[in-house]
Amino acid sequence: MSYYKIDSLEQYFKHYNKSIREPRKFWGKIAEENFTWYQHWEKVVDFNMAEADVKWFVDAKVNIVKNAIDRHLARRGTKTAIIFEPNNPDEPALHITYNELHQRVCKMANVLREQGIRKGDRVCIYLPMIPELAVSVLACARIGAIHSVVFAGFSATALATRINDSECKMVITSDGGYRGNKTIDLKSIVDEALQNCPSVKHVLVAKRTNEAINMVAGRDTWLQPLLDEASDNNVAEIMDAEDPLFILYTSGSTGKPKGMVHTTAGYMVYTAYTFKNVFNY
Repeated sequence: MSYYKIDSLEQYFKHYNKSIREPRKFWGKIAEENFTWYQHWEKVVDFNMAEADVKWFVDAKVNIVKNAIDRHLARRGTKTAIIFEPNNPDEPALHITYNELHQRVCKMANVLREQGIRKGDRVCIYLPMIPELAVSVLACARIGAIHSVVFAGFSATALATRINDSECKMVITSDGGYRGNKTIDLKSIVDEALQNCPSVKHVLVAKRTNEAINMVAGRDTWLQPLLDEASDNNVAEIMDAEDPLFILYTSGSTGKPKGMVHTTAGYMVYTAYTFKNVFNY
């Protein structure tokens, strides 16, 4: 019996009760049957509730992007992985296949490495809702860099606070973005924020609005020319199950923003499982 797909309310309660009675067996079976691992775990979960210390799939080795993209190429390579619906309804939608997404992510991963980003480095992503956002997130995870996505509507102060807290080495942004019929000058917000962010060494800039922007010599680089020159061959980094995957900050509406760190394997298994069943995918 597979626990992965729920087809009825009766089956939901059956699976739910199983997860409560035997959580290690339940999640271990889901992880074993539905994901690709470099190395199996010693324990499904290890925890100390008094110290709020929880570890999932202890000592397992995995890469979340290998699971999200690579393993699907043989059977789903020509199928659509991402649909990009632009802000302007007159601009055509873009369908990106798994093969195309794999190529884009590998190229971006190689660009990040060429720019000096290594496993464990933090990368701030301050982009509008364009394909480069998803590609950047996946490329960071592929090489073991920790991404921090900041909503491209936050102020320079809010952006700087999040960059400094996680000591990001790079910012990935665009010349601008669209919100309704307005154009948002994202690059100037980044420039203002980086006046107080000494950890940032490089800024990669995607073209979106084609507005005239300021480019700081030695720090800012247009992204597309780097991608055009990059190889699409890239080997995914082998990650420990408990290696950090990304940092997501709270809004800061009730105080200083708090960075919530999500690790790799537990996040991968739980989000894939809930997405499949909550959205009946």
